[in-house]
Amino acid sequence: MTAISRRHLLGGLAAAAAFQPNQTLLGHELGFKVPLRAITRGPRFHWRGYYDKLLFDVTNRFVLANEVDFEGRSPTADDAIRVGMIDTGDGDRWIELGTSHAWNWQQGCMLQWVPGTDHLVAWNDREDGHFVTRLHDVQRSVTTTLPHPFYCLAPAGGVAFTPDFRRLNDTRPGYGYAGIPDPNRDRLAPEDAGVWRLDFQTGRQQLIFSFADATKIPFRGRPEAAFGPDSKHWFNHLLCNPDGTRLFVLHRWQTPGDKSFRTRALTMNFDGSDVFVIDPWGGTSHFVWRDPRHVFAWAWHPSHENRFYLYEDRTERATAVGPDVMTQNGHNTYVPGTGNEWVLNDTYPDAATLQHPYLFHVPTNRRVPLGEFPSPLAYRGEWRCDTHPCASRDGRKVAFDSPHRGGRQVYLADISDIVFA
Repeated sequence: MTAISRRHLLGGLAAAAAFQPNQTLLGHELGFKVPLRAITRGPRFHWRGYYDKLLFDVTNRFVLANEVDFEGRSPTADDAIRVGMIDTGDGDRWIELGTSHAWNWQQGCMLQWVPGTDHLVAWNDREDGHFVTRLHDVQRSVTTTLPHPFYCLAPAGGVAFTPDFRRLNDTRPGYGYAGIPDPNRDRLAPEDAGVWRLDFQTGRQQLIFSFADATKIPFRGRPEAAFGPDSKHWFNHLLCNPDGTRLFVLHRWQTPGDKSFRTRALTMNFDGSDVFVIDPWGGTSHFVWRDPRHVFAWAWHPSHENRFYLYEDRTERATAVGPDVMTQNGHNTYVPGTGNEWVLNDTYPDAATLQHPYLFHVPTNRRVPLGEFPSPLAYRGEWRCDTHPCASRDGRKVAFDSPHRGGRQVYLADISDIVFA
């Protein structure tokens, strides 16, 4: 492991600003629309954490990523990945930070910078039969361990929340972790598991909302999506709002005989109180908080059916966003520094196997493509390689994953001429 001095870390602003596209790429043959380069390379494969995490450091120079030796199958309990960061100001140098035995293809090991700090990186791991959190200080090259895993962090960084990764490994392959069986595998809605709150200072964990609690909230969406007494329940995606007061949770279930699962979106206080069903209709997917009161999500709604909507927390208000332009599900975020005027999004592979990361300008209803990237047919299902684009903290660059050059790697694009023109 390599320690990064505070001077080196904070001195990255100037180096990162000098963006140099990699001239060895295929240029415009694949429809590249913006300056672009690969920042990882083989023979190993690389991808980042999830699209809604802090993956750029405060200087926008260091990008977090995972590294692995294989592709094309589910992880086993024996498979470890390396976690590290890419120094985009020093030849895209790989700096290893540690390893993890708690990971999946879609979200890695929840690798991310801890909000409110300029030197702490967090990820999940497995140790002595338990999932744990690693906290790594990149300045001192010191790693500490908390006795429980996490999924999302509050804006101030001192509090985290997590679902049951053991249950996810059974109910939603590709989002849980191998190695520890779910003790409640045969229970449909247990009372002793669900959403936990984790104190990043003490390591203390508290169950704030259980699966049983979720089933006590009456279903009021489409009748065909309702859960019944034989439905199995789990929680999938969690995200804290920007002012650290509310938590967004996807409550999911599957009924025997139904090939698909159903979803409703909940919000709640950080102690699990004041639960509100913000989307009851059974189809919420990717989402992000726009501000402390509004959630921007792909979902089904009677007004436009499957589209992106802006929901106002604790109300029934839902407004379609770009219903004639953003017509496909994708991984949506707002670009920092643009006053929420610019949205970053992507698509799943189309009929030509192309994935399309793009920008959407809310005030003008305008979509700006960033490129077209082939996704070979081998990248489907659990080990698919979604682009999962995310912007740097200054909104000038976008990092994304793609397998289009013979294996998943991380790419960096410059969007500053578009969003700050």
